[in-house]
Amino acid sequence: MNGPAAPGSYTWDRSFRLWDTYFALIWLATLVFVLGTGHPGWRVRLVAAGLLVPLIPLYVWVGRPILRGDPPDERRALGYLVAEMALFLPSAVLVGETRLMTFALVPHCFMTLRLRWALTAVAVINLTPVVGWALLWWPSDQDVFFNGVFAVATLVFSMAVGSWIIRIIEQSQERAELIADLDASRHEVARLSAAHGALAERERFAREIHDTLAQGFTSVLMLIQAVEAELADDLPQARRHLALMDETARQNLAEARALVAGSGPADLDGASLPDALRRLAARHGATLDVTGVVRALPAGPEVVVLRSCQEALANVRKHAGSPAAVGVALTYAEDALTVSVRDDGCGFDAVAVSGGYGLAGLRARAAEVGGTAEVRSAVGDGTTVTVRLPVPVAARSDVP
Repeated sequence: MNGPAAPGSYTWDRSFRLWDTYFALIWLATLVFVLGTGHPGWRVRLVAAGLLVPLIPLYVWVGRPILRGDPPDERRALGYLVAEMALFLPSAVLVGETRLMTFALVPHCFMTLRLRWALTAVAVINLTPVVGWALLWWPSDQDVFFNGVFAVATLVFSMAVGSWIIRIIEQSQERAELIADLDASRHEVARLSAAHGALAERERFAREIHDTLAQGFTSVLMLIQAVEAELADDLPQARRHLALMDETARQNLAEARALVAGSGPADLDGASLPDALRRLAARHGATLDVTGVVRALPAGPEVVVLRSCQEALANVRKHAGSPAAVGVALTYAEDALTVSVRDDGCGFDAVAVSGGYGLAGLRARAAEVGGTAEVRSAVGDGTTVTVRLPVPVAARSDVP
């Protein structure tokens, strides 16, 4: 028997006491038959019985640990079987009844050796006692014939059943290996899934922080710079900017709490999407134009629209210079929801600039819900960011 397998994988290993009991019963029955037979004389029977006695400690101290090996050490097993046969064969030659012990020794051959060696050992165990017994005692031809036929029948039966059993054990080993491989594969898939999930969650969290807290802190910093410049010359405007700073900081705090709680954006808490965009546009000095039939949509598209608008307006503040007008357009169509953010600022070369983390995150958000994000810009001609998202079938049924 070859190949690694987990200990306790097979029935014969898990219930090894059955084999202990079987071996002990066969040994005891053989000893009773040897001592109770009428031929040969009692001295010979005592010698035969004395040769059987060491089989018990040999099995307990040597054979049993080998048999329980997984797989058994074939070299040690071969030595163990040679020692067994050295005790069994002389006893079986002296007293024919000793051959009953064959039924206990044959399974050991198939449990410890490869098929070819096991069949050889079984042939020796079955045939040698009959040949030696016949040569030693010269029984009648009839006794030799019947004992020979019995030995051959026992040999054929042992080989047939043993070959079948050893193939079953080999198949069990192969299945155990397959199960172990499947187990390892399942654990690896689970590990990779967990790693992928953690990575996806980190990316999502990074986008959330970028689109909320980072943008809010950027707005606060820009407002601080504006206030510093206005304190001496334009106090009313500085106060307005301070109020806007206060509102932005409170909004950031609300967004931070929403992130920790795992809930949706603070702007959408208890408000419709147009209301949330209207407040967002007001904080950035932009106008909002809503067209189409306003209706409740699943949270996914609404969150993507809000975050996309936040990113686009933050980019206007950071990169558009001082645009004269910034407009947000929200369009409800039957099968799509579209938001566009347009500014007439300095613009940029959309071909030369591949886009930073914010634009990449914007496109990733849109793609997650099956939508698209498009950025059109040219130097001196402003920038337009358009996000178009499909409306789920369930949401379309809500159209009045």
